[in-house]
Amino acid sequence: MITGKKYNSEHVSPPYDAIVIGSGMGGMTTAAILSRLGHKVLVLEQHYTAGGFTHTFKHKGYEFDVGLHYVGEVGQAFSPVRLLFDFITKKQLKWHRTDDLYDRFFFKQEMYEFVSGKSQFTDRMFHYFPDDKEAILQYLTLLDRVHNLSGPYFMERAMPFWLGSMFNLITEPLCKPYFEQTVKTVLDSLTSNQKLQSVLAGQMGTYGLPPLQSSFGIHALVASHFLEGAYFPIGGSSRIAETIQPVIEQSGGAMLTQAKVDRILVHNGRVRGVKLENGDEIEAKTVVSSIGIANTCRQLLAHESQQAYMNRILEKTSPACGHLCLFIGLKESAKSLGLKQTNLWLYPDYDHDLNYARALSEGPNSFPGLFISFPSTKDPEWEMRYPEKSTIQVISFAPFEWFQKWDHTSWRKRGDDYEALKQKLTEQMLSRLYQHVPQIKNKIDYMSLSTPLTTRHFCNYQKGEIYGLAHTPERFQQKELRAYTSIKGLFLSGQDIVACGIAGAMMTGAVTAAAMIGPLLTEKVFKKIGRLKPLALSD
Repeated sequence: MITGKKYNSEHVSPPYDAIVIGSGMGGMTTAAILSRLGHKVLVLEQHYTAGGFTHTFKHKGYEFDVGLHYVGEVGQAFSPVRLLFDFITKKQLKWHRTDDLYDRFFFKQEMYEFVSGKSQFTDRMFHYFPDDKEAILQYLTLLDRVHNLSGPYFMERAMPFWLGSMFNLITEPLCKPYFEQTVKTVLDSLTSNQKLQSVLAGQMGTYGLPPLQSSFGIHALVASHFLEGAYFPIGGSSRIAETIQPVIEQSGGAMLTQAKVDRILVHNGRVRGVKLENGDEIEAKTVVSSIGIANTCRQLLAHESQQAYMNRILEKTSPACGHLCLFIGLKESAKSLGLKQTNLWLYPDYDHDLNYARALSEGPNSFPGLFISFPSTKDPEWEMRYPEKSTIQVISFAPFEWFQKWDHTSWRKRGDDYEALKQKLTEQMLSRLYQHVPQIKNKIDYMSLSTPLTTRHFCNYQKGEIYGLAHTPERFQQKELRAYTSIKGLFLSGQDIVACGIAGAMMTGAVTAAAMIGPLLTEKVFKKIGRLKPLALSD
């Protein structure tokens, strides 16, 4: 589904209160909040459709969600995640609760299940690991603790440097033991049972790093996010951008696609607008970049001395790993094929770190794990839109280095050897898929494999990463990583500021809006919009 209007100078009607670069979840959220507060916002997206990793594409009669597989915390009407989704979409986005069994993990021939509800989850873990009940309870306590700390942690990222430094004196002692330690370190402190550790870390694909490298803070946010169940947007993930776009337009703004920004215009240390790749200049005193700190720094601000602090952050962090995604279309309904809503996670064995390291060193010959999702089973409107059809996605880590030799080639023009490698990877992924879903063999009508080069082509991440900056402890040590920048009127949004994922990027979008408007937002943003008056955007 294509969302947003194709860029045309006739669609631009300045003056704008703010320009948002990028229409991912973070950028759309910032734009929608500002729009609901009466500000006129222009969103510029370089892709042919808006939505970032929430967009969908259609090919050969099938529709595929590219980045959303399930979302948590939207089943409770007053959870922050649900409240914010309702606010930025004016409650037009509806959700379907998937089956209680939302994740199933395979370690060779042994299987474990994650089920909805904290008590049910606890009972299931007790069943698998009866000698580790105390460790499991301690683990769940830590999830609650990090979840409760996330509010102050996010809030600190909305503050200017000087105020954030003061507030950090309070939050750092509380957050440091979790965000600045690895998953492995924390789990080692709870149990020596390596099987239990591996099962608890089984969702590592949702933040892109194995236990020895990933921050326990991001792990805890993700794990607690799904404890009460998983949900899927009714109508597909493109409904997120479709329901946000009218909110932006109602305040006079617009969301324009095929509008690639060439540079952010700065004069005397202050933003004055943007220049597009076609040469058009659009003025605004406030600009938000939601395309990642590396892209912002190295592409849009390469000429500015004020972005030096961003370079310091990039020197101390690294991009997240890339991925492969095999899109599969089946010319038969999910019901007739017996496909379920439960995601499958397939691991060679219990050593996540060794498997990840092996994939990096051995090249495209082994997968550290596979994630299998059945999107068409999760959307109750799918059958109405695509009768007698169904879809599957198979995803794995894939370092950019696997595809380095085709670095300077173009999409669909990468050569026979590239296509041969894709075919080899596709066959390996299919082989694993058939072991767990054998009934689809000889039923496949369409297949397409994306690589990190595909991600770079469409989303402009230089290493094909989908999670921006890698969620390591070092990343969370960067206190300068926040919504504010050293350039007046320039703000940052998106997953690099706090956390990845649909909900993480959305909450970061709210952090950026709070930084721009001030503390009044945190008090009143979820109240009736009629009570709010437009506020002057912060300098």
